[in-house]
Amino acid sequence: MAQLSVKTVESKPPLKRPTSRFTTFMKQIDLQLMVLPALALIILFSYVPMYGIMIAFQDYKVGNSFTSSPWVGFKHFAYFFNSPDFALVMKNTIVISLLKFCIGFPAPIILALMLNEVRRMRFKRIVQTVTYLPHFMSWVIIGGLVGSMLATDNGSINMLLQKLNLINEPINFLSVPEYFKTILVSTNIWKEIGFGSIVYLAAIAGVDPSSYEAASIDGASRFKQIYLITLPSIMPVVSIFMILAIGNLLSAGFEDILVLAPNPALRDVSDVIDTYVIRVGVNNYRYSYATAVGLFKAVISVGLLTIANFVAKKSGNSLW
Repeated sequence: MAQLSVKTVESKPPLKRPTSRFTTFMKQIDLQLMVLPALALIILFSYVPMYGIMIAFQDYKVGNSFTSSPWVGFKHFAYFFNSPDFALVMKNTIVISLLKFCIGFPAPIILALMLNEVRRMRFKRIVQTVTYLPHFMSWVIIGGLVGSMLATDNGSINMLLQKLNLINEPINFLSVPEYFKTILVSTNIWKEIGFGSIVYLAAIAGVDPSSYEAASIDGASRFKQIYLITLPSIMPVVSIFMILAIGNLLSAGFEDILVLAPNPALRDVSDVIDTYVIRVGVNNYRYSYATAVGLFKAVISVGLLTIANFVAKKSGNSLW
């Protein structure tokens, strides 16, 4: 008898109709409603004020409307570029920003790696609390604490240096230009290192523990586990924060410099773009000039952010 061969026909899954954006939005309506307040705040405080950028190209006077002020084109930009303060302001901004970036950026990562190795949870929580606390203090309080520590009259730093016979007379650190950048960068690191390490600790907590167990069985030391497992695992988070930090390179500081450098003798080492805008622009009622300098800084920052994102995109860790 001839055998009949039966061919099985594979059933094809039904074709899914593409869902529209509106349908997807309605399916996520509860999540979308949670985003709306934050979106409204961004539009209100970040995009609506952009209307005032036009006064950078006008000769704006207080009391006039934006539409009635005379247009002067790039007059204020040219004045800033030709100003005798331009070179000094840009130099201070770049130097202070690079110091904060090169020293301050890796500091939270190092602290997070160190805290991750602590096995006594009570000690770990105490260290976390102590390092987080300065972030929630205003710069006025931080400036008062630093000023008291560096004071010539019963300042703890001067007293310690005299006890160690390193100096004979108290030094007024906040009046010596050579010490200002060191004090500024050190204070910024002390204030932000604890809060900045939170994100990296959360990223480290997501690393698979079996990776450490396998490396330990293979004889890898703790330093090798950090170098070969922990750092590569948190590198996407590090890359994103590095891109944002590079985009803010021209933001050398404002509140910290105003608090720590009230002495005019420090102006040659402390005058950055933000303080220059307040001192020359706002305080002298030159609002168009202040807006032009601020717009120049914003354009450069966007350019740096774009370049950093393009470079990071090669490794697959970009913002867009």
